[in-house]
Amino acid sequence: MGAPKYNEEEVVHGCIRQDRTQQKLLYERYYGSMMAVCMRYASDREEARDVLHEGFMKVFKNMTRFKEGTNLGAWIRRIMINTSIDHYRKNAKKPNFVEINHAVHEAANHDVVSELSEEEILKLVQKLSPAYRTVFNLYVIEGYSHKEVGEALGISEGTSKSNLAKARAKLQRMILSSRMVAKVESEKYAG
Repeated sequence: MGAPKYNEEEVVHGCIRQDRTQQKLLYERYYGSMMAVCMRYASDREEARDVLHEGFMKVFKNMTRFKEGTNLGAWIRRIMINTSIDHYRKNAKKPNFVEINHAVHEAANHDVVSELSEEEILKLVQKLSPAYRTVFNLYVIEGYSHKEVGEALGISEGTSKSNLAKARAKLQRMILSSRMVAKVESEKYAG
């Protein structure tokens, strides 16, 4: 006997009835893509997994709010993003946001980020402070406006812009630094 076939309508109705088999099917179907969303906001895989599980609990609890005929994956993704924001807020003791008038804007000669793989970018983004990482993800990845980022995080629009500029500058410094180390290492072994 094979694994049960995924039928979105049956899964949604099963989740509403709290049918564990249907919940498992939904979880398995969206685990990978939603883990990728959570990884962008988390410092490491363990934190991302915690956010993911919390997010799925919200999905199961609120399944009656899902409107049939709309995109289930997009609905779950929105819950994961909001859960990531909630997790950030809960764990931010003293936010590391910098007001715009204190920001130092740095310009790069070219966009070194475009030369990296998705996995390399994710690892670097995870090294950003939680404040910078959250603003970067909401603005660059999720497409929020600075006004929306500010509203979601309880900061000003200017602070959102400032933190995005700082995040980008820090990412570029990390990229350049890692490339310089790689170049020195390759020269060391070449000679």
